[in-house]
Amino acid sequence: MYRDELVKELFSEGDLTLIDMARQFTQETILPVRQKIDDDTEHVIVREILENLAGLGFLRAVWPEEIGGGDVSSALMFTAALEEIARGDAGIATAIGISLGWVFLPAVRAGNEAVINDFGRRCCQDELVIGCFCMTEAGGPRGGGGCDIENVQLHGTKIGTRARLEGDNWVLEGQKMWASNSGIADLYLVAATTDPAAGDDGIALIYVPADAEGLSFGKFENKAGLQSDRNCPVFLDGVSVPKGYRLSGPGTDAEYLHENLTVGRIASAAFSIGCAQGAFEAVLEFTKDRVVGVSGKPIRQHSIAAGMIADMAIGIETARTAYLMAAYKYDRPEQYGARHSIAQLSRASMAKVYATEVAISVTNRAMELMGSYGYVREYDVEKYWRDCKIIQIWEGGAQLGRFDVCRGYYDLDI
Repeated sequence: MYRDELVKELFSEGDLTLIDMARQFTQETILPVRQKIDDDTEHVIVREILENLAGLGFLRAVWPEEIGGGDVSSALMFTAALEEIARGDAGIATAIGISLGWVFLPAVRAGNEAVINDFGRRCCQDELVIGCFCMTEAGGPRGGGGCDIENVQLHGTKIGTRARLEGDNWVLEGQKMWASNSGIADLYLVAATTDPAAGDDGIALIYVPADAEGLSFGKFENKAGLQSDRNCPVFLDGVSVPKGYRLSGPGTDAEYLHENLTVGRIASAAFSIGCAQGAFEAVLEFTKDRVVGVSGKPIRQHSIAAGMIADMAIGIETARTAYLMAAYKYDRPEQYGARHSIAQLSRASMAKVYATEVAISVTNRAMELMGSYGYVREYDVEKYWRDCKIIQIWEGGAQLGRFDVCRGYYDLDI
Protein backbone atom coordinates (compact mmCIF):
# COMPACT_ATOMS: atom_id res chain seq x y z
CA MET A 1 0.00 0.00 0.00
CA TYR A 2 1.58 3.27 -1.07
CA ARG A 3 1.55 6.08 1.44
CA ASP A 4 -0.49 8.35 -0.83
CA GLU A 5 -3.28 5.72 -0.90
CA LEU A 6 -3.88 6.13 2.83
CA VAL A 7 -6.35 8.64 4.20
CA LYS A 8 -3.61 10.59 5.95
CA GLU A 9 -6.05 12.39 8.24
CA LEU A 10 -6.58 9.09 10.07
CA PHE A 11 -2.90 8.79 10.99
CA SER A 12 -0.33 10.79 12.91
CA GLU A 13 3.02 11.58 11.32
CA GLY A 14 4.55 9.00 13.64
CA ASP A 15 2.08 6.40 12.36
CA LEU A 16 2.96 7.18 8.75
CA THR A 17 6.66 6.97 9.52
CA LEU A 18 6.28 3.47 10.98
CA ILE A 19 4.10 2.34 8.06
CA ASP A 20 6.69 3.66 5.60
CA MET A 21 9.40 1.85 7.58
CA ALA A 22 7.42 -1.40 7.30
CA ARG A 23 7.09 -0.95 3.55
CA GLN A 24 10.78 -0.21 3.12
CA PHE A 25 11.71 -3.19 5.30
CA THR A 26 9.50 -5.43 3.17
CA GLN A 27 11.08 -4.15 -0.05
CA GLU A 28 14.66 -4.46 1.16
CA THR A 29 14.60 -7.46 3.50
CA ILE A 30 11.61 -9.74 2.82
CA LEU A 31 11.01 -9.55 -0.94
CA PRO A 32 14.57 -10.54 -1.92
CA VAL A 33 14.27 -13.83 0.03
CA ARG A 34 10.53 -14.42 -0.28
CA GLN A 35 10.88 -17.44 -2.58
CA LYS A 36 13.28 -19.12 -0.14
CA ILE A 37 10.98 -18.85 2.87
CA ASP A 38 8.82 -21.89 2.04
CA ASP A 39 11.97 -24.04 1.90
CA ASP A 40 13.34 -22.63 5.18
CA THR A 41 12.54 -25.77 7.17
CA GLU A 42 14.89 -24.79 10.00
CA HIS A 43 13.36 -21.32 10.24
CA VAL A 44 16.77 -19.67 9.83
CA ILE A 45 15.73 -17.02 7.30
CA VAL A 46 12.49 -16.33 9.13
CA ARG A 47 14.19 -15.87 12.48
CA GLU A 48 16.74 -13.50 10.95
CA ILE A 49 13.89 -11.40 9.51
CA LEU A 50 12.11 -11.35 12.88
CA GLU A 51 15.32 -10.35 14.63
CA ASN A 52 15.74 -7.48 12.17
CA LEU A 53 12.18 -6.33 12.86
CA ALA A 54 12.89 -6.42 16.60
CA GLY A 55 16.05 -4.43 15.97
CA LEU A 56 13.98 -1.73 14.27
CA GLY A 57 11.93 -1.36 17.46
CA PHE A 58 8.70 -3.06 16.35
CA LEU A 59 8.41 -5.16 19.51
CA ARG A 60 9.30 -2.19 21.73
CA ALA A 61 6.40 -0.14 20.44
CA VAL A 62 3.55 -1.44 22.65
CA TRP A 63 5.34 -1.43 26.01
CA PRO A 64 5.11 1.46 28.53
CA GLU A 65 7.44 4.43 28.14
CA GLU A 66 8.77 3.99 31.69
CA ILE A 67 10.55 0.77 30.69
CA GLY A 68 11.73 2.14 27.34
CA GLY A 69 8.72 1.31 25.19
CA GLY A 70 6.83 3.43 22.73
CA ASP A 71 3.46 3.24 24.55
CA VAL A 72 1.72 2.78 21.19
CA SER A 73 -1.51 0.80 21.02
CA SER A 74 -3.12 1.98 17.79
CA ALA A 75 -4.74 -0.93 15.94
CA LEU A 76 -5.12 1.38 12.95
CA MET A 77 -1.39 2.00 12.67
CA PHE A 78 -0.31 -1.55 13.43
CA THR A 79 -2.69 -3.21 10.97
CA ALA A 80 -1.68 -0.83 8.18
CA ALA A 81 1.97 -1.63 8.91
CA LEU A 82 1.23 -5.35 9.05
CA GLU A 83 -0.43 -5.17 5.64
CA GLU A 84 2.85 -3.88 4.28
CA ILE A 85 4.77 -6.79 5.85
CA ALA A 86 2.18 -9.32 4.64
CA ARG A 87 2.75 -8.09 1.09
CA GLY A 88 6.18 -9.66 1.51
CA ASP A 89 5.14 -12.66 3.58
CA ALA A 90 1.90 -13.09 5.53
CA GLY A 91 3.49 -15.55 7.96
CA ILE A 92 6.08 -12.96 9.02
CA ALA A 93 3.25 -10.47 9.59
CA THR A 94 1.41 -13.12 11.62
CA ALA A 95 4.41 -13.88 13.83
CA ILE A 96 4.89 -10.20 14.68
CA GLY A 97 1.17 -9.41 14.89
CA ILE A 98 0.45 -12.30 17.28
CA SER A 99 3.31 -11.26 19.56
CA LEU A 100 2.27 -7.60 19.66
CA GLY A 101 -1.50 -7.67 19.59
CA TRP A 102 -2.49 -11.00 21.15
CA VAL A 103 0.25 -11.56 23.74
CA PHE A 104 2.06 -8.34 24.74
CA LEU A 105 -0.64 -5.67 24.43
CA PRO A 106 -3.13 -7.43 26.76
CA ALA A 107 -0.43 -7.46 29.49
CA VAL A 108 0.09 -3.73 29.02
CA ARG A 109 -3.63 -2.95 29.07
CA ALA A 110 -4.19 -5.12 32.15
CA GLY A 111 -1.15 -3.62 33.90
CA ASN A 112 0.34 -7.07 34.50
CA GLU A 113 3.59 -6.12 36.22
CA ALA A 114 5.08 -9.62 36.14
CA VAL A 115 4.92 -9.85 32.35
CA ILE A 116 5.81 -6.19 31.80
CA ASN A 117 8.94 -6.50 33.94
CA ASP A 118 9.99 -10.01 32.90
CA PHE A 119 9.35 -9.79 29.16
CA GLY A 120 8.57 -6.17 28.32
CA ARG A 121 12.01 -5.01 29.42
CA ARG A 122 13.62 -7.58 27.14
CA CYS A 123 11.58 -6.32 24.18
CA CYS A 124 12.60 -2.75 25.01
CA GLN A 125 16.24 -3.80 24.61
CA ASP A 126 15.23 -4.76 21.04
CA GLU A 127 15.65 -8.44 21.88
CA LEU A 128 13.53 -10.78 19.80
CA VAL A 129 10.83 -12.07 22.16
CA ILE A 130 8.20 -14.12 20.37
CA GLY A 131 4.69 -14.52 21.77
CA CYS A 132 2.13 -17.26 21.19
CA PHE A 133 -1.60 -17.16 22.02
CA CYS A 134 -2.88 -20.69 22.72
CA MET A 135 -6.62 -20.78 22.15
CA THR A 136 -7.86 -23.59 19.86
CA GLU A 137 -8.01 -27.18 21.08
CA ALA A 138 -8.16 -30.57 19.40
CA GLY A 139 -11.42 -31.56 21.05
CA GLY A 140 -12.19 -34.68 23.06
CA PRO A 141 -14.24 -35.59 26.14
CA ARG A 142 -14.12 -32.02 27.43
CA GLY A 143 -15.08 -30.45 24.12
CA GLY A 144 -13.29 -27.39 22.82
CA GLY A 145 -12.79 -28.61 19.26
CA GLY A 146 -12.92 -26.44 16.17
CA CYS A 147 -13.97 -22.85 16.80
CA ASP A 148 -15.90 -23.45 20.04
CA ILE A 149 -13.53 -21.30 22.10
CA GLU A 150 -13.81 -18.43 19.59
CA ASN A 151 -17.62 -18.62 19.77
CA VAL A 152 -18.60 -15.92 22.27
CA GLN A 153 -22.08 -17.44 22.53
CA LEU A 154 -20.58 -20.45 24.36
CA HIS A 155 -19.01 -18.26 27.11
CA GLY A 156 -15.94 -20.42 27.56
CA THR A 157 -17.92 -23.54 28.48
CA LYS A 158 -16.12 -25.60 25.81
CA ILE A 159 -12.59 -24.75 26.93
CA GLY A 160 -10.94 -28.06 27.79
CA THR A 161 -7.70 -26.73 29.29
CA ARG A 162 -8.05 -26.45 33.07
CA ALA A 163 -6.38 -24.02 35.46
CA ARG A 164 -6.37 -24.53 39.21
CA LEU A 165 -4.78 -22.39 41.90
CA GLU A 166 -2.39 -24.28 44.18
CA GLY A 167 -0.91 -21.99 46.80
CA ASP A 168 0.79 -19.14 44.94
CA ASN A 169 0.84 -20.90 41.57
CA TRP A 170 -1.52 -21.62 38.71
CA VAL A 171 -1.34 -25.21 37.48
CA LEU A 172 -2.41 -25.94 33.89
CA GLU A 173 -3.54 -29.19 32.28
CA GLY A 174 -4.58 -29.49 28.63
CA GLN A 175 -3.62 -29.44 24.98
CA LYS A 176 -3.71 -26.68 22.38
CA MET A 177 -3.58 -26.82 18.58
CA TRP A 178 -2.81 -24.52 15.64
CA ALA A 179 -1.41 -21.64 17.70
CA SER A 180 0.83 -19.35 15.63
CA ASN A 181 4.45 -19.29 16.87
CA SER A 182 3.91 -22.48 18.87
CA GLY A 183 7.14 -24.39 19.43
CA ILE A 184 9.31 -21.32 18.80
CA ALA A 185 7.82 -18.74 21.19
CA ASP A 186 9.39 -17.35 24.35
CA LEU A 187 6.06 -16.62 26.05
CA TYR A 188 2.71 -18.39 25.76
CA LEU A 189 -0.66 -16.90 26.72
CA VAL A 190 -2.98 -19.84 27.37
CA ALA A 191 -6.78 -19.69 27.31
CA ALA A 192 -8.00 -21.97 30.10
CA THR A 193 -10.94 -22.27 32.46
CA THR A 194 -11.09 -22.62 36.21
CA ASP A 195 -14.66 -23.96 35.97
CA PRO A 196 -16.62 -24.45 32.72
CA ALA A 197 -19.89 -24.07 34.63
CA ALA A 198 -18.87 -20.52 35.58
CA GLY A 199 -19.04 -19.36 31.96
CA ASP A 200 -17.13 -16.16 31.25
CA ASP A 201 -16.16 -15.86 34.92
CA GLY A 202 -14.31 -19.16 34.62
CA ILE A 203 -12.16 -18.05 31.68
CA ALA A 204 -8.53 -17.59 32.72
CA LEU A 205 -5.75 -16.25 30.47
CA ILE A 206 -2.42 -17.33 31.93
CA TYR A 207 1.10 -16.57 30.73
CA VAL A 208 3.54 -19.47 30.51
CA PRO A 209 7.26 -18.93 29.83
CA ALA A 210 8.73 -21.32 27.26
CA ASP A 211 11.02 -22.95 29.83
CA ALA A 212 8.18 -23.88 32.22
CA GLU A 213 8.37 -27.49 33.39
CA GLY A 214 5.58 -29.62 31.90
CA LEU A 215 5.30 -27.56 28.71
CA SER A 216 6.08 -29.65 25.61
CA PHE A 217 5.34 -29.70 21.89
CA GLY A 218 4.46 -32.04 19.04
CA LYS A 219 5.82 -31.95 15.51
CA PHE A 220 5.37 -28.90 13.30
CA GLU A 221 2.42 -29.07 10.91
CA ASN A 222 3.23 -29.51 7.20
CA LYS A 223 0.86 -27.01 5.60
CA ALA A 224 0.02 -25.99 2.05
CA GLY A 225 1.20 -22.45 2.71
CA LEU A 226 2.19 -19.88 5.32
CA GLN A 227 5.31 -21.86 6.14
CA SER A 228 6.82 -18.99 8.11
CA ASP A 229 3.94 -19.30 10.59
CA ARG A 230 4.89 -22.21 12.85
CA ASN A 231 2.14 -24.43 14.31
CA CYS A 232 2.43 -27.53 16.46
CA PRO A 233 0.47 -29.20 19.27
CA VAL A 234 1.14 -27.68 22.70
CA PHE A 235 0.93 -29.96 25.75
CA LEU A 236 0.44 -28.63 29.28
CA ASP A 237 1.09 -31.39 31.80
CA GLY A 238 0.93 -29.91 35.27
CA VAL A 239 2.56 -26.67 34.14
CA SER A 240 3.00 -24.40 37.17
CA VAL A 241 3.52 -20.64 36.96
CA PRO A 242 3.39 -17.86 39.59
CA LYS A 243 -0.03 -16.48 40.44
CA GLY A 244 0.95 -13.08 39.00
CA TYR A 245 1.19 -14.60 35.54
CA ARG A 246 -2.60 -14.66 35.21
CA LEU A 247 -3.47 -11.81 32.85
CA SER A 248 -6.11 -10.13 35.02
CA GLY A 249 -8.88 -12.02 36.83
CA PRO A 250 -12.41 -13.50 36.67
CA GLY A 251 -14.64 -11.70 34.15
CA THR A 252 -11.94 -9.38 32.86
CA ASP A 253 -9.95 -12.26 31.34
CA ALA A 254 -13.03 -13.07 29.22
CA GLU A 255 -13.15 -9.46 28.07
CA TYR A 256 -9.51 -9.62 27.00
CA LEU A 257 -10.20 -12.87 25.15
CA HIS A 258 -13.01 -11.14 23.26
CA GLU A 259 -10.74 -8.17 22.53
CA ASN A 260 -8.22 -10.57 21.06
CA LEU A 261 -10.89 -12.11 18.83
CA THR A 262 -11.81 -8.66 17.55
CA VAL A 263 -8.35 -7.29 16.88
CA GLY A 264 -7.32 -10.66 15.44
CA ARG A 265 -10.00 -10.40 12.80
CA ILE A 266 -8.97 -6.87 11.88
CA ALA A 267 -5.36 -8.00 11.57
CA SER A 268 -6.44 -11.03 9.52
CA ALA A 269 -8.12 -8.69 7.07
CA ALA A 270 -4.89 -6.68 6.82
CA PHE A 271 -2.82 -9.83 6.19
CA SER A 272 -5.27 -10.86 3.46
CA ILE A 273 -5.08 -7.53 1.70
CA GLY A 274 -1.29 -7.65 1.90
CA CYS A 275 -1.44 -10.92 -0.06
CA ALA A 276 -3.97 -9.48 -2.50
CA GLN A 277 -1.91 -6.33 -3.05
CA GLY A 278 1.22 -8.38 -3.74
CA ALA A 279 -0.60 -10.54 -6.29
CA PHE A 280 -2.17 -7.47 -7.88
CA GLU A 281 1.22 -5.79 -8.32
CA ALA A 282 2.60 -8.99 -9.88
CA VAL A 283 -0.22 -9.31 -12.38
CA LEU A 284 -0.04 -5.64 -13.38
CA GLU A 285 3.63 -6.09 -14.20
CA PHE A 286 3.13 -9.40 -16.02
CA THR A 287 0.24 -8.20 -18.21
CA LYS A 288 1.92 -4.91 -19.12
CA ASP A 289 4.13 -6.21 -21.93
CA ARG A 290 3.05 -9.79 -22.65
CA VAL A 291 1.26 -9.74 -26.01
CA VAL A 292 -1.60 -12.14 -26.88
CA GLY A 293 -4.13 -12.54 -29.68
CA VAL A 294 -4.28 -11.36 -33.27
CA SER A 295 -4.44 -7.70 -32.24
CA GLY A 296 -0.91 -7.77 -30.90
CA LYS A 297 -1.96 -5.94 -27.73
CA PRO A 298 -0.66 -6.64 -24.22
CA ILE A 299 -2.94 -8.76 -22.02
CA ARG A 300 -4.18 -5.86 -19.92
CA GLN A 301 -5.30 -3.93 -23.01
CA HIS A 302 -7.90 -6.61 -23.80
CA SER A 303 -11.34 -5.76 -22.43
CA ILE A 304 -11.89 -9.08 -20.65
CA ALA A 305 -8.57 -8.73 -18.83
CA ALA A 306 -9.17 -5.06 -18.02
CA GLY A 307 -12.51 -5.97 -16.44
CA MET A 308 -10.85 -8.61 -14.26
CA ILE A 309 -8.13 -6.19 -13.18
CA ALA A 310 -10.74 -3.57 -12.35
CA ASP A 311 -12.63 -6.02 -10.14
CA MET A 312 -9.38 -6.90 -8.36
CA ALA A 313 -8.64 -3.22 -7.70
CA ILE A 314 -12.20 -2.57 -6.48
CA GLY A 315 -12.03 -5.50 -4.07
CA ILE A 316 -8.66 -4.53 -2.64
CA GLU A 317 -9.54 -0.90 -2.09
CA THR A 318 -12.95 -1.56 -0.52
CA ALA A 319 -11.62 -4.33 1.73
CA ARG A 320 -8.73 -2.12 2.84
CA THR A 321 -11.21 0.62 3.72
CA ALA A 322 -13.31 -1.89 5.67
CA TYR A 323 -10.46 -3.06 7.89
CA LEU A 324 -9.07 0.45 8.42
CA MET A 325 -12.50 1.68 9.52
CA ALA A 326 -12.89 -1.29 11.88
CA ALA A 327 -9.45 -0.52 13.35
CA TYR A 328 -10.30 3.18 13.67
CA LYS A 329 -13.44 2.35 15.67
CA TYR A 330 -11.61 -0.27 17.76
CA ASP A 331 -9.18 2.45 18.81
CA ARG A 332 -12.08 4.65 20.01
CA PRO A 333 -14.11 2.52 22.45
CA GLU A 334 -15.57 5.60 24.13
CA GLN A 335 -17.39 6.39 20.85
CA TYR A 336 -18.00 3.00 19.27
CA GLY A 337 -18.35 0.55 22.17
CA ALA A 338 -15.97 -1.34 24.41
CA ARG A 339 -13.25 -3.27 22.60
CA HIS A 340 -14.71 -6.53 23.87
CA SER A 341 -18.25 -5.62 22.78
CA ILE A 342 -20.35 -7.51 20.25
CA ALA A 343 -20.56 -4.32 18.15
CA GLN A 344 -16.77 -4.18 17.76
CA LEU A 345 -16.58 -7.93 17.04
CA SER A 346 -19.28 -7.57 14.38
CA ARG A 347 -17.40 -4.80 12.54
CA ALA A 348 -14.11 -6.70 12.71
CA SER A 349 -15.73 -9.92 11.51
CA MET A 350 -17.28 -8.07 8.57
CA ALA A 351 -13.85 -6.80 7.55
CA LYS A 352 -12.23 -10.23 7.88
CA VAL A 353 -14.92 -12.19 6.04
CA TYR A 354 -14.88 -9.71 3.17
CA ALA A 355 -11.10 -9.21 2.95
CA THR A 356 -10.32 -12.93 2.97
CA GLU A 357 -12.79 -13.57 0.17
CA VAL A 358 -11.33 -10.65 -1.79
CA ALA A 359 -7.81 -12.05 -1.35
CA ILE A 360 -8.85 -15.50 -2.56
CA SER A 361 -10.63 -13.98 -5.55
CA VAL A 362 -7.73 -11.67 -6.43
CA THR A 363 -5.10 -14.40 -6.26
CA ASN A 364 -7.31 -16.73 -8.32
CA ARG A 365 -7.81 -14.08 -11.00
CA ALA A 366 -4.16 -13.14 -11.00
CA MET A 367 -3.29 -16.77 -11.69
CA GLU A 368 -5.85 -16.94 -14.49
CA LEU A 369 -4.43 -13.81 -16.16
CA MET A 370 -0.88 -15.15 -15.90
CA GLY A 371 -1.72 -18.69 -16.96
CA SER A 372 0.91 -21.31 -16.17
CA TYR A 373 3.34 -18.58 -15.11
CA GLY A 374 1.03 -17.75 -12.23
CA TYR A 375 1.28 -21.35 -11.06
CA VAL A 376 5.07 -21.44 -10.77
CA ARG A 377 6.98 -20.19 -7.76
CA GLU A 378 9.17 -17.76 -9.68
CA TYR A 379 6.31 -15.28 -10.03
CA ASP A 380 5.11 -15.42 -6.40
CA VAL A 381 1.39 -15.39 -7.16
CA GLU A 382 1.02 -19.06 -6.25
CA LYS A 383 2.54 -18.28 -2.82
CA TYR A 384 -0.01 -15.54 -2.16
CA TRP A 385 -2.69 -17.96 -3.40
CA ARG A 386 -1.61 -20.65 -0.90
CA ASP A 387 -0.96 -18.28 1.98
CA CYS A 388 -4.24 -16.38 1.96
CA LYS A 389 -6.54 -19.41 2.21
CA ILE A 390 -5.60 -20.30 5.79
CA ILE A 391 -6.33 -16.72 6.89
CA GLN A 392 -9.94 -17.28 5.87
CA ILE A 393 -10.08 -20.55 7.83
CA TRP A 394 -8.50 -19.53 11.13
CA GLU A 395 -10.19 -17.82 14.09
CA GLY A 396 -13.55 -19.39 13.44
CA GLY A 397 -13.52 -19.29 9.65
CA ALA A 398 -15.97 -17.56 7.37
CA GLN A 399 -18.97 -19.27 8.95
CA LEU A 400 -18.46 -18.18 12.58
CA GLY A 401 -17.38 -14.79 11.22
CA ARG A 402 -20.77 -14.39 9.59
CA PHE A 403 -22.53 -15.41 12.79
CA ASP A 404 -20.60 -12.69 14.62
CA VAL A 405 -21.53 -10.13 11.98
CA CYS A 406 -25.20 -10.94 12.62
CA ARG A 407 -24.74 -10.60 16.38
CA GLY A 408 -24.07 -6.92 15.82
CA TYR A 409 -27.63 -6.57 14.54
CA TYR A 410 -29.74 -9.06 16.53
CA ASP A 411 -29.55 -11.84 19.13
CA LEU A 412 -28.32 -14.98 17.39
CA ASP A 413 -28.42 -18.16 19.44
CA ILE A 414 -25.86 -20.29 17.54
